[in-house]
Amino acid sequence: MTAPTLTREAVVETLAPTVLVPPSGLSVPEAATGQALVPTPAWKRAIDLFGAASGLLLLAPLIALIAVAVVVDSRGGPFHRQHRVGRGGSLFRCWKFRSMVRNAAELQAVLSDRNEANGLIFKMKDDPRRTRVGRFLRRTSLDELPQLWNVLRGEMSLVGPRPPLPAEVALYRPEHFERLAVTPGMTGLWQVTLRGRHDFADMVALDLEYARRLSFWLDLRILLRTAGTVVRGTGSC
Repeated sequence: MTAPTLTREAVVETLAPTVLVPPSGLSVPEAATGQALVPTPAWKRAIDLFGAASGLLLLAPLIALIAVAVVVDSRGGPFHRQHRVGRGGSLFRCWKFRSMVRNAAELQAVLSDRNEANGLIFKMKDDPRRTRVGRFLRRTSLDELPQLWNVLRGEMSLVGPRPPLPAEVALYRPEHFERLAVTPGMTGLWQVTLRGRHDFADMVALDLEYARRLSFWLDLRILLRTAGTVVRGTGSC
């Protein structure tokens, strides 16, 4: 009896929630590209801790209200937890408010030919899987408020590249792994520069630019532009 053949996606999913690292012991970016991890500055972690703790405390009533609205609007719990790949290939559970129907993952296969993004990401502007409350949450980016918990735990930062899915990382080319050299974020250079455009090559280019230009002033500029986007209600699709 021959052993079954595992796809790269299956191998990566099997590792969750441990750590995605090659046998050499190097981080994924180091093994794939020779790119060492970008050190996290003390000022960045301090801002993350202060921002996440303050946000969770001050926005607690809003978070509770949104959770109730999600449950009343459609069947299922208020939160969506999903394995994502973080800095150096570490895997963690990313928290968001549930903005889609409960069987959204199964329905994605049916909608694959309607993907409006280029490359390894899946995006649809008028995704039929989205609930009524979910459409509002995505437009205002309020669906990502629970990620403040990920920031507080150090799994994410307020600013950084979008954390990819394990199945996406399994299909990366060597140059793509450099995105994993920095801590992923709730918002980033790609989101505020090309919001609404879903080209994977553009996303990678801007994420790498962020990693190379990482500074206090760049983070501040991205946070201010993100705040403006949320106020205008022009969040992601």
